[in-house]
Amino acid sequence: MTLRETMSPPQQHVTPTLRQRRNAPDDTLVLSELNPRLVADHVDDEGQPLHVLTFGSVREFCPKCQSGHLKLVLRQSSVRIAHLFCADCTSCFDAHYPNGTPALTI
Repeated sequence: MTLRETMSPPQQHVTPTLRQRRNAPDDTLVLSELNPRLVADHVDDEGQPLHVLTFGSVREFCPKCQSGHLKLVLRQSSVRIAHLFCADCTSCFDAHYPNGTPALTI
């Protein structure tokens, strides 16, 4: 899987409410591993790179390999489901809050 990363410019001003929310105990994400075949098209095509854009790293580490920050992947032409991706072990994860609210939907 070939990944290109697209990041928006860093935010210079963070409002106090956002800062407080980031430190709140209820903003912890619950990660569930997803089957990559259900997340993206053409995962099984050997020799064919899958071009997927990532939209920056998130604070969560991969629960499977514990080696690096997960990357946000939004829906695109070959990606069916927005998810968090680990470039080290190529695992995909869904994220939701402890109360069950999805974290990756708008």
